[in-house]
Amino acid sequence: MADIALASAGEAVSKERLNEDWLAVIIGVAVFALALFSLSGTDLLGWAVTTSVYTDITAALAPIAKVYGAIGGLGALLATYVSLLVVLSAGVVALGADVKKFAAAFTAVFAIAYASWIIGSYAHIAAVTPAEYQKFGIAWALKLTNEGGFIVALASGLVIANFFPRLAEWLKEAIRPELYIKIAIVILGATVAVTAAGRLNLASAILLRGAAAIVEAYLIYWSVVYFVARKWFGFSREWSVPLASGISICGVAAAIATGGAIRARPAVPVLVSSLVVVFAVVEILILPFLAQTFLWQEPLVAGAWIGLAVKTDGAAVAGGGITESLIMAKAAAEGIKYQPGWILATTATIKVFIDIFIGIWAFILGYIWTNHIDRRADTAKPSEIWERFPKFILGFVLVFAISLFLATGTTPGIAKALPSAAGEANVFRVIFFILTFFSIGVLSDFRKLWQDGFGKLAAVYVVSLFGFVIWVGLLISWLFFGGITPPLAS
Repeated sequence: MADIALASAGEAVSKERLNEDWLAVIIGVAVFALALFSLSGTDLLGWAVTTSVYTDITAALAPIAKVYGAIGGLGALLATYVSLLVVLSAGVVALGADVKKFAAAFTAVFAIAYASWIIGSYAHIAAVTPAEYQKFGIAWALKLTNEGGFIVALASGLVIANFFPRLAEWLKEAIRPELYIKIAIVILGATVAVTAAGRLNLASAILLRGAAAIVEAYLIYWSVVYFVARKWFGFSREWSVPLASGISICGVAAAIATGGAIRARPAVPVLVSSLVVVFAVVEILILPFLAQTFLWQEPLVAGAWIGLAVKTDGAAVAGGGITESLIMAKAAAEGIKYQPGWILATTATIKVFIDIFIGIWAFILGYIWTNHIDRRADTAKPSEIWERFPKFILGFVLVFAISLFLATGTTPGIAKALPSAAGEANVFRVIFFILTFFSIGVLSDFRKLWQDGFGKLAAVYVVSLFGFVIWVGLLISWLFFGGITPPLAS
């Protein structure tokens, strides 16, 4: 886990070669561009595999577009695997990785992750409504929707990490949760834009409230967690700064950025990042279900809360997807049908603003540190804001802007066809979510909590996260998003 975190840290600040951020922009925008060809009547992505809720396994898989129906579900699955293998292998070559090791490991990762998605789509796990019960001839279900496959993928990764460490080590070349989720977030820009196009006033309110919420939350979180680490547990400033940043809002990215900004030893943000990944698993196994139980009548509060509480981009945005599915299922059972997309869009918006804020915050900390605490020649410079800025956000903004323009500023025919095109791109977003969940699980070796001096770090995390951060995040989410609900489905 530490080796992977260290590699991520190096890629985050590398200026000499392509890094994961730019690779995510290239792949995400390429998927979106190919999807747009369907607006002209040329369907280039319709062969991608999609999975339906099922009781008969032979009916589980199908290509997303009926025009490709002849290739069948298994053909669509194979085509999807091959396309991802080719594109991602080319990407890891550009990153300087061993393509042979990646290809072998990715084959296993894709097989296990997508099998988890298929299992999660089984009717007894995924069915929600009485109509689905009747359709599939079942009397009970866990009502997780097919997003329950995310939980199965996470559980599969956890089993491998904690009971089959040699397999986890062999898979690590293809265990790239940050890359997978960044690609997914770029693609998500189209879905968010299509969702927002019908209610621009509500979308604008979410943007403004999200920006205000993360600044307030981050500063409160950071100050309290820094105090806990420094005063209660006796950590040095070098440890307390990245630890406070990692626990505050956006764990891995914040820990790496602020650790680099204050010129901390590489081991410091690496260990903090490893800890963040482990606890993110705990959060996404618990918080979406709490949100479904207690916040289903305040769905945007739930979406914002997940964005503020879960500490990695991958776990937070994917957790937002689970939360949306669970809450919509609960609401549907009560006769309320929310328009899909708004809860996930709120979570994603929170995370996007957090990622933007991290670059600015890292510079502020770096300036204070290098000029007033540990004075040195290489003082922090404003250019570091750009160096630490998460470039994949540019891809998200580009896809969002183009999609919003097509949905609101073009001919009615294009605007009407855009949701279908975004839906085809969204198939790949879901697949990258699945890969993210599985990868997070494989990274989460809980034995690490008792090794490498993690015990004291874990204690800070437990006290800060579960004693303060989660609940203050809920309060802030309620203050900024309480009383605002998604529009109802037509």
